Amino acid sequence: MSAERLGHYLRGGCPPGGGIVHPGCRDPSPPLRTRPVMLPGVLYFATESHVWSGGRAFLDPEVSGRAPAVAHLLTVGQFSDVAAQEMGRPPGRDLDLAALLGATGRAVLGPGRYETLVSAGEHDGIPMVTFTAPWRLGDVPGNAPAAAYLRMLGSGLMAGHGRSAEEAAAYLAGRPGAAGHWTAEAVRQLLAQD
Repeated sequence: MSAERLGHYLRGGCPPGGGIVHPGCRDPSPPLRTRPVMLPGVLYFATESHVWSGGRAFLDPEVSGRAPAVAHLLTVGQFSDVAAQEMGRPPGRDLDLAALLGATGRAVLGPGRYETLVSAGEHDGIPMVTFTAPWRLGDVPGNAPAAAYLRMLGSGLMAGHGRSAEEAAAYLAGRPGAAGHWTAEAVRQLLAQD
């Protein structure tokens, strides 16, 4: 959700609190537009992030619910390069999104985290695509996210959706994987550090 975080994928570099330097995209231009959106499904935390430590955020689009997100209008090449970086692959090859997503709206490019592309509907007539894990909520144990990761997600939620620190904190602390490990007050205090 964070525009700052997206910038590290586009231009390259290491986000504050992160542990990996990203090579960046072939086209480092900023998004043409950025809009808050609600995606079908539920945000949850699981597995272990090599960038942040702690749980990673995933979307299960098949669970009833709505998840706040931020849509960034990127070129196919930029989206392909961002996806490659998340998949641990070198950027540089365009994905044929129309062919991959086809009629099902879902394409599994590999078995790991963020290797499943999902059609997330349209916004202003433009198709939205995101990536998540091939598994479902409940197929893997939850894992609480690290403080730096929550700060990055929370700042994106506040900037992108106009949520207060209290609202963003309550939302993130209540997500599966974070619930029971993080309180809304503890997350709010993290967000106040920005």
